[in-house]
Amino acid sequence: MGSGLPGTGFPLAVVAVTGGLSAFLTVLAIRYALRRQLLDLPGQRRSHVRPTPRGGGIAIVAAMLAGGIALAIGEGRTQYVPLLLPPMLGVAWVGWLDDHGGLSALKRLAMHVIAAAWVFAGPLLLLTAFPVADAAGTSLFAVVAASAVTFAIVWSINLHNFMDGIDGLLTLQAMFVLVALAVVAALRGVQGSAFLLVCAAACAGFVPFNFPRARIFMGDVGSGVLGFVVGVGVLWQIADPRIAATSGLILCSAFVTDATCTLLSRMLRGRRWYSAHREHLYQWLVRSGFSHAQVVALYMTWNLLLVLPVVCWMNRPSASSITPGAAVAAAAAVYALATAVWWFGKRWCLGAARTRRRHAAA
Repeated sequence: MGSGLPGTGFPLAVVAVTGGLSAFLTVLAIRYALRRQLLDLPGQRRSHVRPTPRGGGIAIVAAMLAGGIALAIGEGRTQYVPLLLPPMLGVAWVGWLDDHGGLSALKRLAMHVIAAAWVFAGPLLLLTAFPVADAAGTSLFAVVAASAVTFAIVWSINLHNFMDGIDGLLTLQAMFVLVALAVVAALRGVQGSAFLLVCAAACAGFVPFNFPRARIFMGDVGSGVLGFVVGVGVLWQIADPRIAATSGLILCSAFVTDATCTLLSRMLRGRRWYSAHREHLYQWLVRSGFSHAQVVALYMTWNLLLVLPVVCWMNRPSASSITPGAAVAAAAAVYALATAVWWFGKRWCLGAARTRRRHAAA
């Protein structure tokens, strides 16, 4: 990843060009989708009301890769290219195939696991941070660590796909997390912020075509890669002791809570949790009468008024010695509150939906 927060010069130029390239490629993606009739049609399990082109996330992926490679070459950090390029291409490939007509969930999951393992199976940096005395213990730790980080990235890929259901929500959430991680890293003297900003710029170029009213959806090709990048970014942040350990997890709390609570709720109720549905909180809010823009505003309000202040407090200059225990406690408090908001929000939406049905029947 690149060094420091770019202020002037080469890194800032790459960030700016990446945003412009993403916007240009999105225009081409719209034309391609219309020509190939790659359209998401309205339906019972969808939150939009008009046929909309899909697959626009290919513009985000292409711009992100071009900007990232240019940054790596310009800063002499090409060692990161073989670490990140193949898995990103793999996740994008299965997403692109799925956008063009469907791909089995098992095939997609297999590629997600391979992509996650590609990044972390080799350089198990956690071993240097937490040395184990004996060889057997080291081997066991390596298996546990590799399994944990692989699961985390695979879940990040899929939860971001689940949360890509209304105009602008995923794009703006990814931008928020990536920019916040970049700024925190730069303020704490950690290298890596330039690449995160390149990824955020690729999202920014797509935003005008996806929000407040979508002219194109990003599709699985975009949501999968964004989930991969956010997952890797959060794990990279956790591995650096100069940043409060749970900063990235807190930044992702809105999406992680909604996706995880919804999945667990469906499993506990015996639903087919792996099938398409409209039971996430953001979808219930739309069904209760909120516009897409209003729902996005609610999620961004959570990010800006609660999440960002907590992360800034954890990483303030005087908190150089904040303990992992304190960071975990802060994350637990945020997630407990997020779970409560999800539960009460879901109850309110169910009541509002019943009221709307009664009024419609009358």
